[in-house]
Amino acid sequence: MIKDLLNNDLRNTDIGLLMLRIAGAGFMLTHGYGKFMKVLAGDFTFGDPLGLGPELSLILTAFAEFICAIFLLVGFKSRLFSTFLMFTMLVAAFIAHGADPFGKKELALLYFFIYLAIFLMGAGKYSIDGQRSKA
Repeated sequence: MIKDLLNNDLRNTDIGLLMLRIAGAGFMLTHGYGKFMKVLAGDFTFGDPLGLGPELSLILTAFAEFICAIFLLVGFKSRLFSTFLMFTMLVAAFIAHGADPFGKKELALLYFFIYLAIFLMGAGKYSIDGQRSKA
């Protein structure tokens, strides 16, 4: 059984992609939920890392960290939605936390590389994308 699990076959790749999606999107939802609730409540106090204004910055961040994370979690248009998350994590790491020590950038960079892997490899067969490609 262990030998079967260690085989580097396509099924293991698909399980690995599922785990990346669940972890990367599921944990991101904890960051995005509060921002999404702020948008719904009309509280637009937020940073303005790109000079777009705090309102638009919050809306775009909530969209990426909550809405895109939900789509990524279920594996719908995963490559598209991972690009929004990658961009948001780069802004978080290098602009919002640009002057901070590496430890403050580390989590955003870890998320970035999770989303980059999903972007490069796709969502795998255990996703809406994977099921649609069979049809």
